[in-house]
Amino acid sequence: MGVTTTIVDLPLSRSMDLGGFRIHALEAGLQRLDGGAMFGVVPKPLWERRIPADARNRIPLALRCLLVETPDALVLIDTGAGNKDDEKFREIYGIENEGTPTRLEDAIRHAGHDPAEIDILISTHLHFDHAGGNTLREPDGRIRPAFPRAKHYVQKGEFEFAHIQNERIRASYLGDNYDPVEEAGLWTFVEGPAEIVPGVEVIPTPGHTPHHQSVLVRSEDRVACFLADVMPTSAHLPLPWIMGYDLEPLVTLESKRDLIAAAREEDWLLVFEHDPVVPWGRLDPGSEKPRLRQE
Repeated sequence: MGVTTTIVDLPLSRSMDLGGFRIHALEAGLQRLDGGAMFGVVPKPLWERRIPADARNRIPLALRCLLVETPDALVLIDTGAGNKDDEKFREIYGIENEGTPTRLEDAIRHAGHDPAEIDILISTHLHFDHAGGNTLREPDGRIRPAFPRAKHYVQKGEFEFAHIQNERIRASYLGDNYDPVEEAGLWTFVEGPAEIVPGVEVIPTPGHTPHHQSVLVRSEDRVACFLADVMPTSAHLPLPWIMGYDLEPLVTLESKRDLIAAAREEDWLLVFEHDPVVPWGRLDPGSEKPRLRQE
């Protein structure tokens, strides 16, 4: 069984009101990663029912970002893969994100905004498929921040961890995605839970990386949670369905348990960064298992 999902199958953006805010799921492209790595100990006959693999055992994964319009700021959460990698890298990871200069900026425009309007940029963590678009390569080879007027936020521990560069993690942490932002003086480091602007807060959800964070968006009586890699697709809702990429899978398990409990209690809108089809949805209150009631 194979799949042929491409970026042309996905809309540039999908939008909805969340209380008094407006949020936009931005389709910043696709990548393709090994299905076994994406589902860890879950047997292939189970996970491929959810997301079928191609001939190389790779599954399509969205590079979905979230744009949040609040009265105080225009907030962008994560930035996809960017434009700095060579053809070999793009072929290995099956990256499709062509645009002007990438599909992320095209999606921001499709949602009704200019990329230059971004006030706040939040990185859930600094892996290349989440922070690659923090910087751009110019035609002359120079690398610069992609959103030079935005204040950039990440956990301090995540930034420090990205610079360890040991054999287990260095393929995922590429300095060109975040060091030019530091050189430009644009990073603001947080430690633990923090309100970034009224209605937008980051919460630690460790496991995938030790300092991974998710983002809560609250307006009136509505809440959305941008999950990032704690639950990258809707297929990862069951507690033991945890990526082989996670550095601390048992910590991920507890992060998921806490998030699902809170999502049930407050009827959160869950936003999936990597699901190739489903941008967001709410848990089905009639199911004991964490199953999605798609919006």
